[in-house]
Amino acid sequence: MESEQTAELIRVQLRKLRALQGMSQDEFGRRASYSGSTVSAVETGTRPMDLAYAERADKVLDTGGLFVSLLEMAQSAGQPSWFRPWLDAERVAMQLRYFNPTLIPGLLQTANYARAVLRFDDLRPESEVENQVASRLERQEILTRERPPQVVAVIDEGALRRQDAIMSEQLAHLVKMAELPHIHIHVIPRDAGLHVGLSGPLALARSSDGNWVGHLENQLAGLVVDGEDGMATLLARWEGVRGVALPQSLSIALMKEVESHGPQ
Repeated sequence: MESEQTAELIRVQLRKLRALQGMSQDEFGRRASYSGSTVSAVETGTRPMDLAYAERADKVLDTGGLFVSLLEMAQSAGQPSWFRPWLDAERVAMQLRYFNPTLIPGLLQTANYARAVLRFDDLRPESEVENQVASRLERQEILTRERPPQVVAVIDEGALRRQDAIMSEQLAHLVKMAELPHIHIHVIPRDAGLHVGLSGPLALARSSDGNWVGHLENQLAGLVVDGEDGMATLLARWEGVRGVALPQSLSIALMKEVESHGPQ
């Protein structure tokens, strides 16, 4: 409910400021490089506002960043309360570590892959799915900012070999991300046998003051870990999964092989 109220506030303010400056939807669209139908869809809520639209609206209407700020509020409000502390840690982290034995980590997902994952909950409204996809893509902007965090992701080979039409696009995206100097992707080969990571996914964030925060997620919720003993255990688990993964060069070669030949 909180996120819906913020989204409606954005739409009201957008319509109000556009009207105060005497612009029709078509004229605003021309200045912002959008069609009049897109402007109408955003203002009526049938199309969610993304960051690019908010930035263009702020520029055209000279708001001083109002819509970008409101959009960030809406996206934060739309996240479960248990997830917000992790989002805060992820946003300011200098180093990030991700492991998932079954899925591609959210920070490295394409829109189509994220959409498919979010649709696991078949009772979730389509509008909520699209808002969550937009939020997930907004999270990924930390990867391309001026001073991005160092990211190390460990992915199980089984997650790469899912027989799904969207995996070719997702694999190409992973290879592209791995070409960035601050992103390191390692694959655990399927012949690795039993290892500590099979007990579940984990994420770790290291802030500029050197402190680590962990995040564990299950079917119902998630847990932020920042206590000394808990973090010591998670860091040891991380070393365990990293230790059975392939080097980056071999991991990229494996991803390219799966991409070109398909899951086998």
